[in-house]
Amino acid sequence: MEKQEILERAKKYIAEEKDERFRKEVEDLVAKEDYKELEDRFYQTLEFGTGGLRGIMGGGTNRMNTLEINMATQGLANYVIKAFPEKAKAGTLSAVVAYDSRLNSDVFAEATALIFAANGIKAYLFSGVRPTPELSYAIRELKADTGVVVTASHNPRMYNGYKAYWNDGAQVIEPHDKGIIVEVNAVKEVKTISKDEALKNGSLVIIDKEIDEKFWAMCKAQLFRPDLIKEKASSVKIVYTPLHGTGAMHVEKVLGDLGLKVITVPEQQKPDGKFPTVEKPNPEEAPALKMAVELGEKEKADCVMATDPDADRFGTAFPGKDGKFVLVSGNQMGALLMDYVLLSRKELGKLPANAAVVRSIVTSPFGDAICKKFGVKMIECLTGFKWIAAAQAQMEKDGSNEYVFGLEESYGYKVEKEVMDKDGVSAAAMCAEMTLYWASKGKSVLERLDDMWAEYGYFEDRAISQYFEGPQGPSIMGGIMTKLRTEGLKSLGGKKVLQIKDIQQSVSFDPANPSAKTAINLPKSNVLQFVLEGGTIVSARPSGTEPKIKFYINSALPPAGSAGLAQSKKDAAALCDAISADIKAILDAAAK
Repeated sequence: MEKQEILERAKKYIAEEKDERFRKEVEDLVAKEDYKELEDRFYQTLEFGTGGLRGIMGGGTNRMNTLEINMATQGLANYVIKAFPEKAKAGTLSAVVAYDSRLNSDVFAEATALIFAANGIKAYLFSGVRPTPELSYAIRELKADTGVVVTASHNPRMYNGYKAYWNDGAQVIEPHDKGIIVEVNAVKEVKTISKDEALKNGSLVIIDKEIDEKFWAMCKAQLFRPDLIKEKASSVKIVYTPLHGTGAMHVEKVLGDLGLKVITVPEQQKPDGKFPTVEKPNPEEAPALKMAVELGEKEKADCVMATDPDADRFGTAFPGKDGKFVLVSGNQMGALLMDYVLLSRKELGKLPANAAVVRSIVTSPFGDAICKKFGVKMIECLTGFKWIAAAQAQMEKDGSNEYVFGLEESYGYKVEKEVMDKDGVSAAAMCAEMTLYWASKGKSVLERLDDMWAEYGYFEDRAISQYFEGPQGPSIMGGIMTKLRTEGLKSLGGKKVLQIKDIQQSVSFDPANPSAKTAINLPKSNVLQFVLEGGTIVSARPSGTEPKIKFYINSALPPAGSAGLAQSKKDAAALCDAISADIKAILDAAAK
């Protein structure tokens, strides 16, 4: 990008940005003539994607800041007004706004609420930090037309984000996502109002315990065995970390009300957007759980739990026979919770004849085997919990099936119908009950997992990600996907590719006979899947929220019983290692 163009974009931003902090950052860079940093901040405009915004905070069009938030909210408001013209005319439109513990989240959330208020959309703003699942719940409870949560989920501390929701409590999907993007890109003027005036005229309403208490009750109502919890709760000890996020208030309350002993990692209990004890507040990664695991070992806990900053993701670890804690992956916990939900419903006579579970296409097929045993339908959808919510909504609309559980490999679970997004709070409550249940049967959770592997086969999963940041990043990742799509792969890890699924092109085919294509009934998305001999599936997709490309390995080995489990684990590890090496070679070649 030419220096003159960079300067023109910077000066335009300086003129439009009302937030002095972000404006001054750019003014200082211009004064220092730091064109490298300026180019990174202005080579593109942070895109309002299909779920909203996500990016590094700072001044510039390629950063998360008040100007970008304002433009996004005005566009969303314009779309909502057009989508519900009768309600707009009657002055009965409403929106719910929540925010997590990240730096600037409160500022961005208030700006969002005041723009809604200025556009004739009554804004319900939470009084303090709240989890994403509570935002979804509140939209449905308050019968709002839209909602926004300011969060960057599990991203590093320099990030923030903005997720838009529709009146069903789920993140926006087609056609609303594209319609909102059109409106955001067309914004010329942003309407706002002062907080004092909005509170005075009733267009801004602060909410807290009236939603909190109903949300807590809803989470507890999902449980199957209240009598078992009442009887055995004191025998189980749980160590928990909210990773400086929003979860402590809710997880401590819900589990505490059940009589469970919850020991929260003290250094990580309070909300803090600087995330001082972790590099990434991501329960998917072992370093984030280090302090909780150490405390769990010290306290001889039965379970370690963690939620990410907006408490929609849920991570766990359990003690092995040697007392050392073993981290349980998202796919494994999804299978354990699914197993517990289905067996509990069957045992208690609450399993519908047309029950269905929903998983994303990059989630392990482990759950498919579990569903088959219980006679439950497994439905696949695109990556992202908005698609799991959409599948639930479709079931409720056509009566084809009854939703009983949803999961994705990235530590997301939904045990309830009332929330239309993944929920780390209700997952924590269900996990606690599951731990008690298996303890009452003389088993640990890890022993139950071994039993499941012996019965259904051994499943091992790996995820490989590589960042491609800066102006060249999108084209590099696009080049990788284009090459995989046009040239294909004949083998991975020494295993022949038997089938290629191209979700973008909505087709599936055998690479040995590419002209014979079968249609795939999923919305188009930039995902490729390679099915290998033996059943292992390797998926590739660029991330929708970060400048990285992700590969997923879902290996599957046939049942070998308890006696053959150790060998199955060795064989799966060797296969995943070989596939990983091939994927890394692809990424290394692209990075050169």
